[in-house]
Amino acid sequence: MKKIKDVNDFNFKDKTVLLRVDYNVPINQYGKITDETRINYSLPTINKILFDKGKIVIISHFGRPKGVFNNKYSLKFLIPILSKKLKKYIFFCDKVIGNSTEEKIKNLKNGEIILLENLRFYKEEENGDKQFSYILSKYGDIYVNDAFGASHREHSSITILPKFFNKKCIGLLMKKEILNLSIFFSKKINSPITIILGGAKIESKINFIKNFMKFADYLLIGGGMSYPFIKIDGGNVGNSIIDNIQSKIQLIKEILYENKIKNIIYFPYDVIAIKSNDDNNIKIVPIHSIPNNWKGLDIGPNSIKNFCNIINKSKTILWNGPMGLFEKKIFSIGTISIAKAIIKRRNNAFTVVGGGDSILALKMIKSITKISYLSTGGGAMLEFIKNKTLPGINAISL
Repeated sequence: MKKIKDVNDFNFKDKTVLLRVDYNVPINQYGKITDETRINYSLPTINKILFDKGKIVIISHFGRPKGVFNNKYSLKFLIPILSKKLKKYIFFCDKVIGNSTEEKIKNLKNGEIILLENLRFYKEEENGDKQFSYILSKYGDIYVNDAFGASHREHSSITILPKFFNKKCIGLLMKKEILNLSIFFSKKINSPITIILGGAKIESKINFIKNFMKFADYLLIGGGMSYPFIKIDGGNVGNSIIDNIQSKIQLIKEILYENKIKNIIYFPYDVIAIKSNDDNNIKIVPIHSIPNNWKGLDIGPNSIKNFCNIINKSKTILWNGPMGLFEKKIFSIGTISIAKAIIKRRNNAFTVVGGGDSILALKMIKSITKISYLSTGGGAMLEFIKNKTLPGINAISL
């Protein structure tokens, strides 16, 4: 990848910076943020601009409001936490576009920050609308993309907006992500290399597996990711999750065939299964023979032992996605065991964890700081490793 400019290449004095961040943070049922990683990682970029006496217009998305205003997804809840972390008052604008927004931005003084409302309240954001991007571009002198977790999306604020700027760069979060994740396609990487994939986003993650088979020594696939493979390989997975795979059946068959030659992919041997959503009716069963009306919700003890043995001898480890329904304690053993095994390797391996569920698992055992690198992206992390870049990065380097 050719060198692209970052915020350290600019002096922002008297300049208005349009800063795209990813504040799509997880919240609980009470609206409380459960993981502040993305906010914390954005602070160095903000502080650099403030140190230069620049003005900042922060733009972000949150949730999936599908192009309409929904108070549930308003970014206003971020004002108190941003004010506390930056030790300064943060202005808020309840509209992304409009005369009142333009006026508030025009009146910003050096060292002041304004946060605009959720970009996804406008359908134009996800549609890659040029006119919407053009209007946004009038808000700043310099565009900065520090939204790694959203930079795999071809959305207006990520790929179209930068085209209207002569001066543009990446933030320090983005720079850190690129430096740390580039290890996976560099000569400095140490083997054995193990990639662990789990979670329920089957349709999207399957696309990465063939590429990972080119350089990984071990691919451990658990959670909802594993059941489509087992089913297509002739196993009975009962009622376990196998959604959205119709368009991926041929790809799954190709992966299974290739794996018979390379023997890189390891699936669970056994699972913790329940009958008809009855948490009191649980048993350990082989993953290839889950009875009808039963579904697997965690990897079993033999699978945990096998996966952990592989992790224990690995020198480079990447993890994205839980091994089951870990939010429920009775189905958390597999995910927590994987997390603990990775943590044990911290002095002997380069360990990378990305994705909200995997990070939450680390938080559950108070080990979020015991990883070599914590990525703010799940899908973005996987896509960057696959393609060695992202649409949002390409938009800056043009």
